[in-house]
Amino acid sequence: MALAPDRAVRGLLFDRDDTLVIDVPYNADPHRVVPVPGARRAVERARAAGLAVGVVTNQSVVAKGLATRAQVDATNARVDELVGPFDVWCVCPHDAADDCACRKPRPGMVLDAARLLGIDPSELVVVGDIGADVGAASAAGAQGVLVPTARTLPAEVEAAGTVAATLDEAVGLVVAQVRAVRP
Repeated sequence: MALAPDRAVRGLLFDRDDTLVIDVPYNADPHRVVPVPGARRAVERARAAGLAVGVVTNQSVVAKGLATRAQVDATNARVDELVGPFDVWCVCPHDAADDCACRKPRPGMVLDAARLLGIDPSELVVVGDIGADVGAASAAGAQGVLVPTARTLPAEVEAAGTVAATLDEAVGLVVAQVRAVRP
């Protein structure tokens, strides 16, 4: 599946856990950050194509009281060091029961990232491993690419408009879209 053939793309937002780094549930320890194979190369490809890059990540570890926001920020700084750099980080520290506007699949973080990057949300693509990631993209007016993992539900794969087998393939789809639409 491909992205919309006539939409300009200026920015790429990534989910953090199981997209850029191996998921360690509720991780707020920078020493436990391990990039997904090829993550740094994928981000470099996006930058080389002229895309702004960012991360949008649900981190309910804060709301659950298992870590502080400073610990999450330190963990994100380690991801930035190993995989980035990223132009913007948007973090939702809430739990699902908090009913906030930022927690994916709601559009808040995608809209915030668009504002901070100075890019219309329709010119963004969000890459993630679960339905909430592509749902947030859709809710914000952006495009989404699902990169399934072992925890991705079959229904999420079926519902996704664009699915890629790997992070590298997902970035390749986005880069191809940039080249196809660029004047």
